Amino acid sequence: MAFMIERAKILLVDDRPENLLALEAILSSLDQTLVRAGSGEEALRALLKDDYALILLDAQMPGMDGFETAARIKRRSRTKDVPIIFLTAADNEQRNSYRGYAAGGADYIAKPFDPWILRAKVQVFVDLWAAGRRLASQASFLRRQIDDQEDSADVLGVLRDQVAEVSSATEGLEQALTENDLAGVREATERVRQQVDDLHDSIAALQSTATTAGLTRREFG
Repeated sequence: MAFMIERAKILLVDDRPENLLALEAILSSLDQTLVRAGSGEEALRALLKDDYALILLDAQMPGMDGFETAARIKRRSRTKDVPIIFLTAADNEQRNSYRGYAAGGADYIAKPFDPWILRAKVQVFVDLWAAGRRLASQASFLRRQIDDQEDSADVLGVLRDQVAEVSSATEGLEQALTENDLAGVREATERVRQQVDDLHDSIAALQSTATTAGLTRREFG
């Protein structure tokens, strides 16, 4: 059983077209889907239409600024868990970072930012999103197989390999988080780890059921 690799949607929010163009140039090598929004209002409309893995949000925009936009995003049940990286002006870095965290931001980067740092931080969030999506697919697959015990033995070997892969990816995320010091993401990583533990428990339950049905440990591979 193979799981399709999805491209993450990343919402880029800035009132200056040249800044959006620069963000696209920096992040294009990640090969994800980049979506532009020129205002807070436009960003909120985009979030009504699609699901996003990450939002890069300019803090200082005319009209609805980034902090108000973030507060509205976090009030919506559909988007409250989407991580937000604030892009802030260096001269207001300390004040804006506090406001950003208070508004629910996961991290902030001061302008002008190092393209390598921005790309590395975005990659961490994309990896975390991908791990969560993979776990959701595996859980759905497992539920279907539990309903059809005839193929349970074949499923166990596949799931065991996939769980090991996701566990390894989670450990890599934790290491990246330590190196990049991304505030607020450790809690999300812990949630992913809990999902992995739950999936291990489900596999154990499935193995017990299959053994009861007369399959030997050898047949599980």
